[in-house]
Amino acid sequence: MAKHVDPPPPPDGGATPVNLREALEERYLAYALSTIMGRALPDARDGLKPVHRRILYGMQVLKLDPGAAFKKCAKIVGDVMGSYHPHGDQAIYDALVRLAQDFSSRYPLIEGQGNFGNIDGDSAAAYRYTEARMTDVARLLLEGIDEDAVDFRDNYSGDQKEPIVLPAALPNLLVNGAQGIAVGMATSIPPHNLAEICDAALYLIGHRDANAAQLMNFVPGPDFPTGGVIVDPPAALAEIYRTGRGSIRLRARWKKEEGVRGAWIAVVTEIPYGVQKSRLIEKIAELFNERKLPLIGDIRDESAEDVRIVIEPKTRTIDADVMMESLFKLTELETRVGVNMNVLVDGVTPRVVSLGEAIGQWLDHRRDVLLRRSRNRLAEIERRLELLAGMIIVFLNLDEVIRIIREEDEPKQALMARFKLSDMQANYVLDTRLRSLRRLEEMELRREHDELTKEKAEVEKLLGDEKAQWKTVTWQIRELKKKYPADSKIGKRRTSFGVAPAAAEIDLAEALVEREPVTIVISEKGWIRALKGHVQDLSSLQFKGDDSLQASFFAETTSKILVLASNGKVFTLDAAKLPGGRGHGEPIRLMADIDEGADIVAVMPYRAGAKMLIATADGRGFIVGQDEMTGNTRKGKVVLNVDESRAALLVPAEGDHIAVIGENRKLLIFPRDQLPEMARGKGVRLQRYKDGGVSDAKAFVLKDGLTWRDSAGRTFTVEKADLTDWIGARAEAGRIVSFKGFPKNNRFG
Repeated sequence: MAKHVDPPPPPDGGATPVNLREALEERYLAYALSTIMGRALPDARDGLKPVHRRILYGMQVLKLDPGAAFKKCAKIVGDVMGSYHPHGDQAIYDALVRLAQDFSSRYPLIEGQGNFGNIDGDSAAAYRYTEARMTDVARLLLEGIDEDAVDFRDNYSGDQKEPIVLPAALPNLLVNGAQGIAVGMATSIPPHNLAEICDAALYLIGHRDANAAQLMNFVPGPDFPTGGVIVDPPAALAEIYRTGRGSIRLRARWKKEEGVRGAWIAVVTEIPYGVQKSRLIEKIAELFNERKLPLIGDIRDESAEDVRIVIEPKTRTIDADVMMESLFKLTELETRVGVNMNVLVDGVTPRVVSLGEAIGQWLDHRRDVLLRRSRNRLAEIERRLELLAGMIIVFLNLDEVIRIIREEDEPKQALMARFKLSDMQANYVLDTRLRSLRRLEEMELRREHDELTKEKAEVEKLLGDEKAQWKTVTWQIRELKKKYPADSKIGKRRTSFGVAPAAAEIDLAEALVEREPVTIVISEKGWIRALKGHVQDLSSLQFKGDDSLQASFFAETTSKILVLASNGKVFTLDAAKLPGGRGHGEPIRLMADIDEGADIVAVMPYRAGAKMLIATADGRGFIVGQDEMTGNTRKGKVVLNVDESRAALLVPAEGDHIAVIGENRKLLIFPRDQLPEMARGKGVRLQRYKDGGVSDAKAFVLKDGLTWRDSAGRTFTVEKADLTDWIGARAEAGRIVSFKGFPKNNRFG
């Protein structure tokens, strides 16, 4: 067995003790910064991460312009990985594929040939099969890169140069968006419409302090490549654009297609951004099989090049909007797109920016690019002017120049000394071919010299005038908008805006109920039943024992029924769940948890938006909406605080005056606006009594007079002029009724 030998100790000074915690913090921080700066977060100026920037620059080097022949993606990936991005071929190819997918990028930067995947979620073919070249949009990002428009740095191996940022004649950060996860931070920027961003940029040039609300006049919201409908209100979107954070509620677009004999189907034509169609349909089918979508009868995918998902209802009587709301609630037909506009400001500082800051970063970058390109052009003009000056001298002294070149041992030095040429001018003269000399014409040389001198003056003026610079940037943006106008195929807005239904919860059981007319019957002892159809004659109805008819009204199977108990609670019943009319019905107490000592005061159908007058026996009350009275539990909803009294009245409050009559047979009429409108409370005094309490109340229109019905069914009316003595203010005692035919039970009928 070999003998273990310990390694020799390091020589003195060979090891340096370090604090483990500090070393880990330092190294993890370096890793985090490397991930943030070098991989995950886009640059605010060109909207690109390093991998995307390197792919586009690599394709520029390969001369894969829009009109050039396609090249294998394997060649592109290999060159990018070998020269600029040493992070693995699959990562580069995945990024390249996403830039070419029209359902991933709003304005694709790469034109692909071959299988680049689809909206179903199928992946692209291997890079040995696919080919690519740049689009016109990508050329805009690279425009001017050979004119010293941006800084370059050494690549990872130090043998080539790569751009730190692209010139970006397109606001790519916002029009194509960005996604990324770094160490301790992430970014999620939705795509937008180019024409709208251009309009906002033009406005921002003249109003650099514009806020998000002002910019939303031009950019109402994101514009996703897959379309869809944004259902967030403008105020919510304005807050997202102001803070740079939030989430956007995005729904699929659908339409209702009518069939024969009342049949119909719902067709989804656009699905939310980032949702895989096959996975979406699979999820819907899974919920359907689990009986969690009771409104759905069938679902099928009829998509070809466009999206067409057909959803059939279980029955033709189902409301289409309710069915789709159930799907929006349970499936990815509605999603929330996160917004976290975390970018590298000036290419170095990670920060969450607002919409105005994001556009401002691009505008400042465009001005910097303009200045750099202008200085580069100025240097080229000055160099050319110097050469032209030398050539004019040669033209004027051509024979002497030829003699010097033929006879002198050092013609360069002789030319410089004889004609006072610069080193560059002398080299240019010596490098000129003999056959070029015959084309030299003084007028042509001087014309070019004059044109360049004029252009030089214009460039110098531009470099010295900030207003002129912004004017040029404005012209460039307008030209960009003309190239991709809002009415063009690629520039047309795809995502629209809508409003989601106010009701967040959907009663699926109610939606399954077929709507049919019914007549609700309530007995004196609180038994309830629903007769089929609207029955006018109820004289043949049978009741249990000594029970009798108390009230009846027409409704539908989809209606809700409101029940007021004497303890001030209102209970909500479903008409579809009421017993039929063959028997005596069932006690309301079996359907609602009414307290033992409480009685049933009133039963009526629910009407959305209707207002009611509710009052206690001692004459206190208020106006309440039926929407505030409904509830979803058997325990009911407290509406009227009764204290030591009890609830006595619940009548419609439609009219401009209220008539209240007490047990003392005194009548008081007062304006309706003297009663407060509340959702819950004790109310205010309607009428003052020494003894007894309220008998009945009624809301009516004063100009039409006060009407009532007697026990025989006859209708009586008292005109407005005859009511003067009974009109007063709320909480007065009123006067004894003296109208002929007014019921002795003190009720309006």
